[in-house]
Amino acid sequence: MDIKTQHWINELDHLSEEIKASFGSLEKETLFLKPDSKTWSIAENLEHLITVNSSYFPIFKQLIDNTFVGAFIGKFSFFTKLFGNMIYRSVSDGGKKKIRTFPLWEPKIKEGEEHIIEKFLSHQDDLKNWIKELGPYIEKEAIIHSPANKLIVYSLPQALDIMVAHEKRHLQQAKNVLNIVRQ
Repeated sequence: MDIKTQHWINELDHLSEEIKASFGSLEKETLFLKPDSKTWSIAENLEHLITVNSSYFPIFKQLIDNTFVGAFIGKFSFFTKLFGNMIYRSVSDGGKKKIRTFPLWEPKIKEGEEHIIEKFLSHQDDLKNWIKELGPYIEKEAIIHSPANKLIVYSLPQALDIMVAHEKRHLQQAKNVLNIVRQ
């Protein structure tokens, strides 16, 4: 496993530990409590991450199966760098600027759904397994597209950087929710 791959695995492990430590002992009601109608609950933040990350899994499978067909725009490195850098910056600001997500990625969690923490941690294991399997495609910096829009293209390493930064962003948002609901 190369250094970058190990870095993503370590980051995901750290995030998983932080999720367990921050939210693992909370009552179900607290996990689903929304400070207001415009703010996601802790559970919705976690479900959103599962939804976004999982939407990449079919693309990962196509890469491994050698059936992935990239968008024509992906042949131009200017666009792949532009989109990758732009999205990374938008998700790695620590949640300072609110960004509306694509409808595809809205959390669809039922009030009081059991075991959201366990579901998230299991999902993290799935994501780490994909990253390990994608080694050769990471190494050659395969160009993929966003699951939300095939014209938004970036390299696979950028996608993984974006996913990890996105998880950090929503962990912070979930911690902010916890601080609000505990007041």
